[in-house]
Amino acid sequence: QVFLCVTSTLSVAVFRDHFVLEDLVEEMKKQSPALDFGPLQPDGQIAVQGSFPALRELREFLLAKAKSLPEEDKREGKSHHQRLRRKLQEHRGAAERRNSLQDAHLVLLDADIYQYMRSFLPRTFQAKDVVISAVTDGDITTVCIQGAASQAGAAQALRAKRMIENSSVELQKILRKERICLKGHGGGERQRYQQLCERLKGRHPEVLLLPYDTHIDLVGTCAAVFGFTEDLKR
Repeated sequence: QVFLCVTSTLSVAVFRDHFVLEDLVEEMKKQSPALDFGPLQPDGQIAVQGSFPALRELREFLLAKAKSLPEEDKREGKSHHQRLRRKLQEHRGAAERRNSLQDAHLVLLDADIYQYMRSFLPRTFQAKDVVISAVTDGDITTVCIQGAASQAGAAQALRAKRMIENSSVELQKILRKERICLKGHGGGERQRYQQLCERLKGRHPEVLLLPYDTHIDLVGTCAAVFGFTEDLKR
């Protein structure tokens, strides 16, 4: 499994009073032909799958649509973009620092690539006078970058954003994910697999191990993941 696409669930319910949602979805499909769209749900949610650049373009398209709504509707129906920003601010107590921080930059990352960067490239998320936090929702992690309320702080935040984006693009080219399914195995056998993977991790420190109840994900370069799985088979 390689990182060529991601699946995101979008809510277009905020547009219900101004557009026929089915027509809006058709417009979205024409705007983003490289994306695959699932069925529109009664609550206004729709699953979208495709590359990160295509999803970013679709997000910008929807944000432009949202900005065209009357101010009253914007207050009543916050966009997904705004809700994420508010959630991130609440998560780190940003209310106390709101006057000293610039507006946030948001970067969408594959959740597994984010975990890999946090484990092996932690300095990517460290910058002077910049606050970086993240919220993971399914397969997507939204990273929030805020600099001090000054010209220098804004420049630092923009540099941090570009570094995160460039690193994620490079990792998408070289990383792969292997999933070890534990469904159908008893509790004792699942525990044995997990313990064995933990022991093998010492031999393959360049592989990120992500254990879950139903499976174990291995994230790393093709060579590293292949070496780990071959040792696991033996």
